[in-house]
Amino acid sequence: DISIMTSTGVKRLPPDVNRFLHVKNLPYDISTEEIYEIFGNYGAIRRVQLGNASTTRGTAYVVYEDIYDAKNACEHLSGFNVKGRYLVVLYHKLGGDDAKKR
Repeated sequence: DISIMTSTGVKRLPPDVNRFLHVKNLPYDISTEEIYEIFGNYGAIRRVQLGNASTTRGTAYVVYEDIYDAKNACEHLSGFNVKGRYLVVLYHKLGGDDAKKR
């Protein structure tokens, strides 16, 4: 469980919140540097992995150093317009579906 202390007491983050964001509907010509520029406004980024295969084009994974920065980015950038495309930003599901595929 992850929680944060606020002026009104302890507030827990939803269980799906994590540092790994799955970004969809990116323009095909976007660069890793542009993703760092957009998502870096919300905190320190550990890693960006841009999809470049035919089945992953237009997607990326953005990994933040801090879970609260990832939450802030997810809340503010979902629906953000980049080169005429509206981003879909979701929390990557850790374990769950990935574990079943193995």
